Amino acid sequence: MSSCTPETVTIDQHPAAPQDASGPGRHPVVTSLALSAGTAALVGAEFIPAGVLPGMAADLEVSEGRAGLTVAATALAGALTAPTIASVLPRADRRAVLLSLLGLAIVSNLVVAVAPSLSVVLAARVLLGVAIAGFWSFALSVGVHVTGRAALVSTTVALGTSTATIIGVPVSSVLGDVIGWRAVFVLISAVTLVAGGVLWRLLPPVPAQPGAGLAMMRVVLGNRRLVAGVAVIFAAAFANFAAYPYIRVAIEAIDVSMVSVLLLAWGLGGLLGNLAGGALSRWLRWAATAGPVIMAAALILLGTTEQTAVLAVSVVLWGIGFNMVPVTTQLWVSAIEPRRVESAVALQVTAFQVAIMSGAVVGGLLVDHQGPSAAMLLGAGVGGLAAIGFASIAVRPRAA
Repeated sequence: MSSCTPETVTIDQHPAAPQDASGPGRHPVVTSLALSAGTAALVGAEFIPAGVLPGMAADLEVSEGRAGLTVAATALAGALTAPTIASVLPRADRRAVLLSLLGLAIVSNLVVAVAPSLSVVLAARVLLGVAIAGFWSFALSVGVHVTGRAALVSTTVALGTSTATIIGVPVSSVLGDVIGWRAVFVLISAVTLVAGGVLWRLLPPVPAQPGAGLAMMRVVLGNRRLVAGVAVIFAAAFANFAAYPYIRVAIEAIDVSMVSVLLLAWGLGGLLGNLAGGALSRWLRWAATAGPVIMAAALILLGTTEQTAVLAVSVVLWGIGFNMVPVTTQLWVSAIEPRRVESAVALQVTAFQVAIMSGAVVGGLLVDHQGPSAAMLLGAGVGGLAAIGFASIAVRPRAA
């Protein structure tokens, strides 16, 4: 991993040498796709409530705003897990850890599928939060250890996130109307099991990073530029997640007939944003800035329009803008802390999970009291602040 200028960054290598490419799963693309499959299964489960929110709320006899707390519960657990899991498992084989986390997600989804009340759903979603935060924290360092290609791994893993938006929201919305929201959680359990099988077959054993644990995290927290950047990452993620759990509600308020089509359009826009984030990663500072700018503009349109055509444009732009953020921010923290990627990415994950939790809570309050447009406009304002933050921080690696 090397830096050319504060605005031009090349991220291709990792200090840990890649493994011998002769073994199973050691090919860069194969390894990255295996990790992407696990990410897609986990993130798909995380955002299923956004697609089945009305049915879930009615079945559990709670408001849609309260049902949105199922996303917040997952994020709370993730926020607590991401910065601590490496300390709890400082020497554990990362392949075994990733497989165990997928198993935990399966348990969570099956419990949700049979839960009699919101409290049981929230408890099960805590387990999912642990699984997501741990998997996301280790995925980049595992992939780069095996392949030596950070940009490829980050783009491909984030592609799993973008794919999950297609699975987790629009497809779950359609399936929820046909087979019920509980059956959707059973289905995602099966998908997660398949993803675990892919990882088990293709991913080689991966040792923990040297020095992983509390000592590495303390050093990383001493990097003021990184900590400032993590705060900006929080703002960018908050901007999205104050609005995203309520995207179906917002679309229904304008044109209920377009719900399924536009949820799919958001996901397809996400795929474009994911690829754009990876393609523009050489200019990392400005790529990180562009995502929140596009997202903020889209949310302003969505929060103020009553026209279906404008609604469609805003949803696609929202998908593009936000899905640039996971790719560019993961590479951003890795560029600043190239020798401590595991801990740096853990802080990025923590920022995302805290943002998901707080965004869902604040957005839910706004939706219940002022309607979905208020949540969209809040996201737009905070997204604009995030764009200013990214534009203000130079991307330079910390000295060893």
